[in-house]
Amino acid sequence: MKKKIVIAIDGPAGSGKSTIARLVAKKLKILYIDSGAIYRAYTLQYLREEINLEEQETLVEFLERTTVNLESGKNGALIFVNRENVTKEIRSLEVTANVSLISENKNIREVVTKKLRSEAEHNSLVMDGRDIGTVVFPDAALKIFLTASIEERARRRKDDLKSAGVETDLEKIKNDIQRRDKHDSERYLAPLQKPDDAILLDTTNLAIDECVDFIIEKTLEKSV
Repeated sequence: MKKKIVIAIDGPAGSGKSTIARLVAKKLKILYIDSGAIYRAYTLQYLREEINLEEQETLVEFLERTTVNLESGKNGALIFVNRENVTKEIRSLEVTANVSLISENKNIREVVTKKLRSEAEHNSLVMDGRDIGTVVFPDAALKIFLTASIEERARRRKDDLKSAGVETDLEKIKNDIQRRDKHDSERYLAPLQKPDDAILLDTTNLAIDECVDFIIEKTLEKSV
């Protein structure tokens, strides 16, 4: 693309944002960044070091010695913590269970937000998350807010876990998602909410390609 553009894609868990954002970036041949992966990287290191987030000096030292980098890979971005490839490790159940603790920490959010914004200084990009269009890039050229029924989101999550070799109850997944939705939308720092100027896209009954094509069409309209 000739004109530099930022596409912000937000939405709750299971709405399809990561899959769709990745494919949009691939088709447009621009950078894709999963903001959640960066928070997961800090979460992984936090679990390894077992630091106390309540101790300000300890937290500052942790952030100073922890370097998180993104690199392009054949199947998407690779995540490195202190030069170690942790792309697979950050998807563990333990990291998933603790990532909210890290993403809600004010100091860590400031570091991550600064890193995310720096990526857009010289690149067109697609970024997905929960506060991309409201906090990270409030002036993004295109903002999309994805949603889907709770039943569909639970089914997608179950399929993802099954592909990873993890069997779990659909009703349990549904309850977990509902609990996460409530938590994300009510949290004090950067709550999940649709930006006023975002396009709402319900993915419940749409194929992935339909969602991708819709966003690309809107992107091309913005880049004219």
